[in-house]
Amino acid sequence: MTNTKAIGSYATEKPLEELTIQRRALTTHDVEIDINFCGICHSDLHAARNEWGGTKYPIVPGHEIVGRIAKAGTDVTKFKIGDLAAVGCIIDSCRDCDPCKEGLEQFCEPGNTIVFGSVDKHLGGHTFGGFSSNIVVDENFVLHVPENLNLAAAAPLLCAGITVYSPLMHWKAGKGKRIGIIGIGGLGHLAIKFAKAMGAEVTVFSTSKAKVADAHRLGADFVVLSTDAEQMKRQPKLDLIIDTVSANHNVNDYFRILKVDGTLVIVGLPAEQLAVGAYNLVKGRKNFAGSNIGGIAETQEMLEFCALHNITADIEIIQAQEINEAFDRLEKGDVHYRFVVDMASLKQ
Repeated sequence: MTNTKAIGSYATEKPLEELTIQRRALTTHDVEIDINFCGICHSDLHAARNEWGGTKYPIVPGHEIVGRIAKAGTDVTKFKIGDLAAVGCIIDSCRDCDPCKEGLEQFCEPGNTIVFGSVDKHLGGHTFGGFSSNIVVDENFVLHVPENLNLAAAAPLLCAGITVYSPLMHWKAGKGKRIGIIGIGGLGHLAIKFAKAMGAEVTVFSTSKAKVADAHRLGADFVVLSTDAEQMKRQPKLDLIIDTVSANHNVNDYFRILKVDGTLVIVGLPAEQLAVGAYNLVKGRKNFAGSNIGGIAETQEMLEFCALHNITADIEIIQAQEINEAFDRLEKGDVHYRFVVDMASLKQ
């Protein structure tokens, strides 16, 4: 075991602070990654503040991790020292259930191991995330980062990116398809970039007039103010809508603008139950679906797609000492569009 500097919290009401955690000694298939950057996701904030319940303290959040391989176990074949590498939400799974065999480790039936807050089968206790100097992970759950991607801006791809890429691919977004994106935030801004790169016609729905110009900059063909009933009424029918909103909202307004057999996929996580009018689904054989990140192979595919189309997140880089301020700003929606922590600042 080795001691590692990290940023975490000891209790619900405590701010994040510098602490020391332990990383396991390398097993034969492990790699140790020196972390350069780690993105901040809204779920990091929820978990640190125990807003979903069940948080295990001390907690070290962070699941959008990029860096370089510093050490490799004796049987590692997929990486060599110095390689760019990334880690997302999942760092292990049973590898034997049907979803795992199909490359859908995010749906592992016995339950996968999440980068922070899961049972640590090596050291006991629970796992610690990427707000730290380094991390040790089985090579089979580590991703290659293409060299042409900006490393800091690539970090949010490991959660926000794959969260929207996976449903776009599953429901076959592409040429000839009309795709809607609800919300222009950490998830939504990447969904716009992906859908446009896939060749789809992209319509963005937002409550903010201030974001109209930026939605077009990101690649949207059309922008609709969802608070404007007339604009919503004039909206052409869509094949697929990706709903990135994590607050309570009226999804029925969007079912009405789906084509026959169209699908609305929710990837945001509102705390409250959403009211769904059955008639809005029955009329037109509409589908209401959900999606959750992606498996390891699909995440690697997403990174290669990003390299091909030069897609990364729009980010604001912060220092490790600014994480509490960033959490407060994130709670207020004051970020354009993703915070990324420069983990080199942890050494200061």
